[in-house]
Amino acid sequence: MTTADFVRLVRDELGLEVAEGDLDRDLDELGGWDSVHLLAIAVSLERHAGTQVSLPDLLTARTLGAIHGLVAA
Repeated sequence: MTTADFVRLVRDELGLEVAEGDLDRDLDELGGWDSVHLLAIAVSLERHAGTQVSLPDLLTARTLGAIHGLVAA
């Protein structure tokens, strides 16, 4: 999954207005972010990327870039 695809997924699936420049911002700094988004992004990534996301790794990710890295690797 490319960075652009990931950003589009976050926008479309979570309804968060983010850009590629937001990938390195702490999740708490993203407007509208809450803990429910973490679960939603896990489900969306597994559905769209066709791979399982490690929940422990997801819980320790502090940025969207780190979350993207879990499926881009």
